Amino acid sequence: MGHHMTNLARAIVEQAAARPGLRLGTTDDQLTLADAVPLAAARARALLGGGLRPGQRVALVAPTSTDYLLTWLACLLAGTPVALVNPGYPPELTSRMLAPLAPGLVLGAGQTAIARTSGRADPEGLPGLTAGRFAVASYMHTSGTTGLPKFCAQTHDYFARLAAAMAGALDLRPEDRVLAPLPLFHINPMGYGIITALLTGADALTVRKFSAGALWPGVVGERITVLILHAPPVQILKRATPARAAAGHRVRTMFYADAGFLARFGIPAAVSAYGSTEAGGISHLARWSATDDIPADASRHGGPGRGDIEWRIGENGIIFLRERERGALFDGYVTASGLDPARDADGWFDTGDLGRADGEDYLVFLERAAESIRVKGEFVPIPYVENHLATVAGLRDHAVWKRKSALVDDEVVLYAVGDPLPLEQLRQRIADLPAFMRPVAVARVGALPRDAAAGKVQRRLLTEQPVLDWVELS
Repeated sequence: MGHHMTNLARAIVEQAAARPGLRLGTTDDQLTLADAVPLAAARARALLGGGLRPGQRVALVAPTSTDYLLTWLACLLAGTPVALVNPGYPPELTSRMLAPLAPGLVLGAGQTAIARTSGRADPEGLPGLTAGRFAVASYMHTSGTTGLPKFCAQTHDYFARLAAAMAGALDLRPEDRVLAPLPLFHINPMGYGIITALLTGADALTVRKFSAGALWPGVVGERITVLILHAPPVQILKRATPARAAAGHRVRTMFYADAGFLARFGIPAAVSAYGSTEAGGISHLARWSATDDIPADASRHGGPGRGDIEWRIGENGIIFLRERERGALFDGYVTASGLDPARDADGWFDTGDLGRADGEDYLVFLERAAESIRVKGEFVPIPYVENHLATVAGLRDHAVWKRKSALVDDEVVLYAVGDPLPLEQLRQRIADLPAFMRPVAVARVGALPRDAAAGKVQRRLLTEQPVLDWVELS
């Protein structure tokens, strides 16, 4: 399906008519698309009948499930742009994030669980079917590594363009069965996986929760042909699962490219990319064959740019992007005063990422310019964690940073000034945080390195500070 569709809701309804047997949902709770559409249409009518108006924003704060997907589809059909929110965030952080979004309705796990209780309905006549290409379909939030997570507005056309680009790179076909086993509030599983599969006419499957031990049996049992993963699960699977665990799989291509993964598990092709929620989901894509001389850093190879997105490397190494056609990038950040397009006067978006050009139209991503911590695939909202711990009496100064985990990704550590440190109070306060945000150790230091002008903590210098004491918290 090309990127000139009317809107996601109409495209999915048409797909249900063309391919009624297409499968959607978690691997252990699948529906045919022909069943999913009337269930979602009935839920959409129930939402509108309950007072929700077309155009009002809805926040979906729930774990992955088939009912989550039905609720998402119901919002599309109702014409109510839906914000997908990390359900692992503490309620007070979620509340602050949602304030500028001002949703007309917040749907938690209890509300998604009733997705199939409204019966079935004909979708025709629902307002979402007449939404314009450039109307906002969805909001996904940033990681919040340098401030409060911000919602990015994504239009119907944004997703159509993303799906066309990803389907082309994966050589996706209607007979494919796609598995995206990561939480659906991310652009990777929802955009690269579910939406791309739906718009292509392939089966679109996910799982309730990623598990290394359960992944390969599910892939083999469900005859999955396309896998949508990311760096943390790829590393976990390489470390935690032997080649024999994948015996009999039918995966012919995947995201993302990792030579060791392809070789170990016998996968013939893969795609690497550069992008972000802001950057069109993906702005650059490269396809690799297992027989290629795949470089060790293939995952950083964005490859050639999309035709509808222009790019350049700034003098400071920052990657800048600009739309060649409307809808290619996100529409902007949600603020209390409206949508901030986040472009300069010439239309360029500053990604905050460092990269280099390899030839005329080939991008290699180097690193995020912003300081960030990633634990088990989730970015830690550093300001939130530091503010949470600031209430601990006896903590004179503190900063959150990271160290390499023995398994994968980072571990959160706390650099703190105090004599003595209030360790028991710290433990109690840390226990209130979601697991992926919790510091696992405290380093007592004499002072934190701060910028002389602004007083900002220079995180990259924290590891160079003399540590008076290390205390492991777990």
